[in-house]
Amino acid sequence: MLACGMNKPKDPFAALEKLRASLPPGNDRAATHQTVGVAVEKRGPARAVVRMERKGRGGKEATVIEKLELPAKELEQWCKELKQALGCGGTVEHDTIVLQGDLRQRVAPLLTARHVGKVTIG
Repeated sequence: MLACGMNKPKDPFAALEKLRASLPPGNDRAATHQTVGVAVEKRGPARAVVRMERKGRGGKEATVIEKLELPAKELEQWCKELKQALGCGGTVEHDTIVLQGDLRQRVAPLLTARHVGKVTIG
């Protein structure tokens, strides 16, 4: 407890708050992008080849998406999001996405929405 004659301790940050106004303007990246007014659209892969196959899969249909040329981590994310959007199972095998079932017609608009340049259905 404080003795009767002592003052309360001063706020150590009060002096810093007073100095804030004297600082030069910072380099706020979020504000810079907003003031430019240009919508930056992320480009997707240049192309994708979508085909259906049964061979080597026990006679079951599988939709294979190839030629995306994405890094492995991003390919996993695409696979996860496609599975959720299509309500199916799937996996990543090497550099291709394999989805369960014949989904060629349903997957093409999803790839176009992800800014894939050319979607070839085979």
